[in-house]
Amino acid sequence: MSEDLQSRHAEKSTLKPGPAVPLSSTDRRVFEASASRGFVDWLREQHTSLAFTTYQAGRLFLIGLNDQGRLSLFERYFDRCMGLWADDTALYMSTHCQIWRFHNGLEPGQKHNGYDRLYVPRVAYTTGDLDAHDISVDRQGRIIFVNTLFSCLATVDVDHSFAPLWRPPFISKLAPEDRCHLNGLAMDGGVARYVTAVSQSDVADGWRDRRHDGGIVVDVASNEIVASGLSMPHSPRLYRGRLWLLDSGTGYLGWIDWASARFERVTFCPGYARGLSFSGNYAVVGLSKPRDGSFAGLELQNSLAECDGEARCGLIVVDLSTGNIVEWLRIEGVIEELYDVVTLPRATRPMALGFKTAEIRRIITIGQEQLLLTNCGERA
Repeated sequence: MSEDLQSRHAEKSTLKPGPAVPLSSTDRRVFEASASRGFVDWLREQHTSLAFTTYQAGRLFLIGLNDQGRLSLFERYFDRCMGLWADDTALYMSTHCQIWRFHNGLEPGQKHNGYDRLYVPRVAYTTGDLDAHDISVDRQGRIIFVNTLFSCLATVDVDHSFAPLWRPPFISKLAPEDRCHLNGLAMDGGVARYVTAVSQSDVADGWRDRRHDGGIVVDVASNEIVASGLSMPHSPRLYRGRLWLLDSGTGYLGWIDWASARFERVTFCPGYARGLSFSGNYAVVGLSKPRDGSFAGLELQNSLAECDGEARCGLIVVDLSTGNIVEWLRIEGVIEELYDVVTLPRATRPMALGFKTAEIRRIITIGQEQLLLTNCGERA
């Protein structure tokens, strides 16, 4: 299902879940989206579109501009979709029990029903419920994802649920216990380099007792903890020589000062921040409303109260030069929590195929012709 939204300042447009794919048998509630006055212009100026996920409502969203220059918001349903990674040809996503690879089925300059990106779900690896968070692809073409349940970095395996690649030095063994809530992954030149975790706990579900200041950043190459004292950190990303991340428990976007090993705050985000991507001199941050009671007592809650604000769900665009929030997309209604966001450079209006409509039967592409090699044996 897809809907186009007009980008009028503070005007809310209602999107209804299609009857063939309700959120549940009884939940037909709607959600509303509104954008800042300059959000459309920002997308046009940056020549980018966006993709983001909500695991709470199980949807992948793709945001761009239609032929009339209005906001285009396209959605597909995937159970508990979370981590995203994209390049010019593919989009990868972690979900409840699978890792998905979508391929753009359109050639440069080609369009399908007004869309210039058509993400087709080509490959899915069934992993089981690993609570997979951030995902990426290394320079060897391997899918790397944060296996939160087993407290490790892992890759897909055609014969198994996963193949472990690395685990923090304080995790004594692989166990399905979510000991430290390993969640974020930063790549450096196609190599896994930094991860975030909520704690250094080595006991089952131990991270919940360290939400306030137990958060850490670990250097995968050296096994060293390069920053600590964080509050529920997420979404580490290397960009322009800095390691950026979201200190979700305090509500700040910032970066790690290597000399002092301190987290330098840049922008206060009015919501529980998860999902971070960049375009030019801007950061795009995903925001969520706190789950009932889950984030009580965190600095974020106190800071919102002090500035007479409430946590919101949506996206904000931050100018890295000033730290100011310059644009926003706000979501209200049934969707309250997001997980990840990625920019899709050079894409104007993206869409994706799902499994509930007939399009997936009709969209057929043909790969490059290959020779069939046979062994006919020796001639008599």
